[in-house]
Amino acid sequence: MDVKLTIIDREGVKHKVDAPTDMAMNLMEIVRSYELAPEGTIGVCGGMAMCASCQCYVKSNHQLSEKTDDEEAMLSEAFNVEDNSRLGCQIQITKDLDGLVIELAPEE
Repeated sequence: MDVKLTIIDREGVKHKVDAPTDMAMNLMEIVRSYELAPEGTIGVCGGMAMCASCQCYVKSNHQLSEKTDDEEAMLSEAFNVEDNSRLGCQIQITKDLDGLVIELAPEE
């Protein structure tokens, strides 16, 4: 089953995308698969919460999983962090995310 996501890229363009819930993908991988950020500017660490290149702002009222200690630590060192900042690599695509709206944070 796919869920519908709205991803606002770093130029402010909205992209409506379908994200599969049955492939154990995370938000960063969806952004990469749709090429919504230039190669080498997102998911630099490969999804290990060791860089903040996939930082995004959650714009909808979805209840997301709690931040892990690794994610908290990474966001505490990142630039352009807001109250609604999350690391895309730490958000697994599930059916609960249908309708999620996120905006990619500016490149550091």
